[in-house]
Amino acid sequence: MASHKSAWKRYLQSEKRRTRNRTARGALKTQVKKARAEIETGKSSPVAGEVQAAVSAIQHAASKGVMHKRTAARRVSRLMKAAAKKPAT
Repeated sequence: MASHKSAWKRYLQSEKRRTRNRTARGALKTQVKKARAEIETGKSSPVAGEVQAAVSAIQHAASKGVMHKRTAARRVSRLMKAAAKKPAT
């Protein structure tokens, strides 16, 4: 545990950041799961619906530092690739 004032402050800041990022990651996972479900049912095109919402959420998370920008790019790429593979009905 922190033994001086500045270390204690950094601990509190990192705890706050960790909880914020954790909730953001949870919401992101839910959004991606909805998009993948929509892709599986064949109801979605790569530019509409849950897929676009998931892409937006991933990019927002990267801009806020919740995830690394390259990780976000990889996830968007995989999601779009999966959406393009399944034809929309």
